[in-house]
Amino acid sequence: MTWFHDAVVYQIYPRSFADSDGDGIGDLRGILGRLDHLSDLGVDVVWLSPVYPSPQADNGYDISDYTDVDPVFGSLADLDELIAALHDRGIKLVLDLVVNHTSDAHPWFAASRSSRDDPRRDWYWWRPPGPGGGPPNGWGSYFSGPAWTLDEATGEYYLHLFSPRQPDLNWENPEVRRAVHEMMRWWLDRGVDGFRMDVINLISKDPALPEDQMSSITGPRMHEFLAELHREVLDRYDRPLLTVAEMPFVTVEQARLFTDPARREVDMVFQFEHMWLDQGPGGKFDVRPLHLPDLKASLGRWQAGLADVGWNSLYWDNHDQPRVVSRFGDDGRYRARSATALATVLHLHRGTPYVYQGEELGMTNAPFAGIEDFQDIESLNHHHLAVAAGEPQERVLESLRARSRDNARTPMQWDAGPQAGFTTGTPWLPVNPNHVEINAAAQRDDPDSVLSWYRRLIALRHAEPAVADGDFTMLLPDDECVYAFTRRLGDVELLVLGNISDRSVTAAVPDAEAWAAAEVVLANCPPTPGAAITLSPWETRVLRRRRDGGRG
Repeated sequence: MTWFHDAVVYQIYPRSFADSDGDGIGDLRGILGRLDHLSDLGVDVVWLSPVYPSPQADNGYDISDYTDVDPVFGSLADLDELIAALHDRGIKLVLDLVVNHTSDAHPWFAASRSSRDDPRRDWYWWRPPGPGGGPPNGWGSYFSGPAWTLDEATGEYYLHLFSPRQPDLNWENPEVRRAVHEMMRWWLDRGVDGFRMDVINLISKDPALPEDQMSSITGPRMHEFLAELHREVLDRYDRPLLTVAEMPFVTVEQARLFTDPARREVDMVFQFEHMWLDQGPGGKFDVRPLHLPDLKASLGRWQAGLADVGWNSLYWDNHDQPRVVSRFGDDGRYRARSATALATVLHLHRGTPYVYQGEELGMTNAPFAGIEDFQDIESLNHHHLAVAAGEPQERVLESLRARSRDNARTPMQWDAGPQAGFTTGTPWLPVNPNHVEINAAAQRDDPDSVLSWYRRLIALRHAEPAVADGDFTMLLPDDECVYAFTRRLGDVELLVLGNISDRSVTAAVPDAEAWAAAEVVLANCPPTPGAAITLSPWETRVLRRRRDGGRG
């Protein structure tokens, strides 16, 4: 078994996790003070969102120096101490690798924009104006608006698929690739255990930059670039490392190639297909209800597609997504139960589960009142353009409350005290008022809490080989309430059930009578006795039996 098959990754968003110095922004020493929480949870890997020097135009995903730590988060010495402290607890550290683009404050870009003749001009995508003096093509930024900005000093446009403060690197230039490889080796030499690669499938672009923007996604040299990176960086180390490739719009067929161990590219991809199922044709902020059979079809397709080669990343939440208990669950009456049901369904798929800070507490979306409460650049840009286009203000705000990335970025809720125990100062983003009820201190010793449930789920993955490496079979694909599947390895078979609704239902799974008598491994409420499997609202149940029909 590959080491990461039974591993669980925990994502820390540093500015919102724990603040040690009272300035209202989380930092590395704050993380160091909360490592017992991670040890008790049982996670194997920490993914640390960017702590590099940055103007913070996109909360650190605009990097101005790849080999240092921003003073707001601490120092390189603090990061070295964090690496050592995690390793002492048997936990690996994965850094965010953001190399599709840099900050416009990076020295590389400062040189590139200084002159058309500068040696680093070709480190970024520069083009002369198009016909009529406008942008070179019609590409749009993923943060709204055009993907080109005119640099008046040199008379050319530069490409930025995200903010104008995030110019895209030109990976066609071998000097760019060598600089990235050198930087990655620098971090691995310090003890880092791998990288989560931000929007990595955007690095290869057709140099002709055709009008079709999809040509900028998984471009013609994508596999070549990743294979070269593996060869020049990862192959030089003889310890277990992890590479996670965030890939918007990646298909199952492409993922099979990227994650095939024989091709030596990446270990797993981070895909978005299931995150788009509750949005309409208007995009992310066009909010629609989730249709459960669509979710099962999507995740089931990825399970089947990577069954014989490659590996899945499993997630609900991260720094770019709203809180899952508010999104797909019930953050009111059934908050805790829906949080545990959604967690169970996710973690017991085949793949490596990711827990985003606060997810293990059942943290919810925040009660943002007006646009002045939001800070996320994507949300602010959408609000500006939507209101300018005539969309009613309240409708825009309603969509932001449901989908804004700020929902994931409110401070971690450690206790019921002032500022949730996150800071002694004023937090950079307000703490959710429900921290008085939803916090780590209240859940730590409560066997029925969401936190305790996550501990049990993670322990089950570590203890039961069928969770890590068993076959996956989706059941009841058209059922609009019940999410059901089996995992089987050798003579052990697990049945995973989740009622993703607020009403009681019967799970009409094959061989239900025999399963009703099987060993109950996990259950978030007392199972209803009887030959049929009846599930209460948001009930989840994990059953185990031997293939001969005996109890596990």
